[in-house]
Amino acid sequence: MKKRVFGLAVAASLAVMSASAADLPSRNGPPPAYIPPPPPILTWTGMYIGLNLGGGWLDQYSHASWLAPFSTAPSTGGVVGGAQIGYNYQFTPLFVAGVETDFQGSSVGSANQPFSASRSVGWFGTLRGRAGVSLMNSQLLLYGTGGFAYGDLSLNYGWLGSQTRTGTGWTAGGGLEYAFLPNWSAKVEYLYANFGANYGPTFVGPFVIETQQRAHLNTVRAGVNYRFNWMFAPGPAAAAY
Repeated sequence: MKKRVFGLAVAASLAVMSASAADLPSRNGPPPAYIPPPPPILTWTGMYIGLNLGGGWLDQYSHASWLAPFSTAPSTGGVVGGAQIGYNYQFTPLFVAGVETDFQGSSVGSANQPFSASRSVGWFGTLRGRAGVSLMNSQLLLYGTGGFAYGDLSLNYGWLGSQTRTGTGWTAGGGLEYAFLPNWSAKVEYLYANFGANYGPTFVGPFVIETQQRAHLNTVRAGVNYRFNWMFAPGPAAAAY
């Protein structure tokens, strides 16, 4: 009987202590503030297509010709515009490399005048490698580029006529590209292209018109690219962060 009474007393004491503890104020602080996860790391890996528009001008050029009655018209600037397609691969969080080809229409060159020699570029294209560094959480790409160039070069001699050739050569330049939306990026780019060829003498009547033609073309272009399979999930490059 005494044991039963003692057990009931212990149980009652434990119940009272539990109730008292529940009434005491909690010593735990407020829940921690929500910290959003860091933004996903973009990668430049993937294929892209785009459009561009800008301007260009021709450097002074050298050519072999017999044009005693003629002067050489100064080169004038013009508009260039076209499309590009390419592929990039981001090897590390910093290093990006790829390949790009583009084709451009052009109004760069001097107007044909009766007693002056002039030249103009009607169209040109390039096939280039690109390599650069990725900054600002991979949103900004600074790159250099260079490779093969080709184009249509016209030489005009007023009333003596004209000749047009498609020449080949090289190109080099650089630019920057910024990813302003998940699948879209904008770029600004400078390119220097040197293309042309040597030819045998061209005769118009008794005149030897030209034995060489070459273009030294400078262009500054702005463009926009749409990127396929833009990756937000950490890949080989992003995992190194």
